[in-house]
Amino acid sequence: MSESKMKAILVQEYGAPDVMKLEEVDRPNPLAGEVLVKIYYATVIPLDWKIRNGWVQNVFPKTLPYIPGFYATGEIESTGPGVTEFTVGDLVFGMIIGAYAEYGIAKVNKLAKMSNAEYALAPVDELVKLPDGLSFEDAATIRAGADTAWKALFTEGELEAGQTVLIHAAAGGVGQFAVQLAKWKGANVIGTASTSNLDFVKSLGADQVIDYTTTAFEDVVKEVDLVVDAIGGDIENRSLAVLKQGGILVALTQPPSQENAQKHGITAKFNTKFPTYANLQTVAQLIADRTIRAEIDSIFPLSQANKALEKSEERHGRGRILLRINS
Repeated sequence: MSESKMKAILVQEYGAPDVMKLEEVDRPNPLAGEVLVKIYYATVIPLDWKIRNGWVQNVFPKTLPYIPGFYATGEIESTGPGVTEFTVGDLVFGMIIGAYAEYGIAKVNKLAKMSNAEYALAPVDELVKLPDGLSFEDAATIRAGADTAWKALFTEGELEAGQTVLIHAAAGGVGQFAVQLAKWKGANVIGTASTSNLDFVKSLGADQVIDYTTTAFEDVVKEVDLVVDAIGGDIENRSLAVLKQGGILVALTQPPSQENAQKHGITAKFNTKFPTYANLQTVAQLIADRTIRAEIDSIFPLSQANKALEKSEERHGRGRILLRINS
């Protein structure tokens, strides 16, 4: 393959996993304020398959075809004019995101700002250098995983040492970090998980783990300060009753009902704030220092991106799903 070319996943139409095809496209060139990243690992998140299925067109309208993927780790391959924040060879993680656009030679730069490709463009203000001791695989779990947990607990949830937090889906890509970060903060941590994940969540440091397949959490949990809800629907409604007056519910999947929150005397928030650069640096260092650990469910090659999204859609994983692109 020519150095001017690269392999990427293209989605030509909305639909099932088989609409994702590995194709050869032009390698992009960074413009001012951008860098070209050689992608080592791309992060698979639920939003990837929701977009591919065409379920969120009102929120994320796309022009087909597009390259999926939002977050990745890799190495700076080249820099755009005037870029001083990074140099070639720097190891980075962060958001690889830009406009979805019609594919064509004139529009390759816009198309190639997504992570399911061998190379991708990224704005310099969305990348963070890897600290010593942080692997590419672990770094790929930070965005939409550890950073989401940080925001839910501390930015939105205002969690303090000595408080009690209930974390739903505690074995998931966000939940695993929420449990560990809450314990690091000095909180009392309660998690919900399936039978097969009970021991795993305990190993993360949870003080109490509830098997949601056998026990209704509202029967055994009362008066918590914070609920982090990565499930929504009925779980959200049931969670309101376990919060103490003045407690906080942070919803990760959908805006919570303000009317129901008011009835229960609690504050309900939708986790929409962005992490700060300092937040990302802190989380990365905590993982590099082994203060918290990243659990990776599975790693697929780029050619099996369809299978990776299919596994994500099953919603029964433990930790994060990744694509291995360059090694």
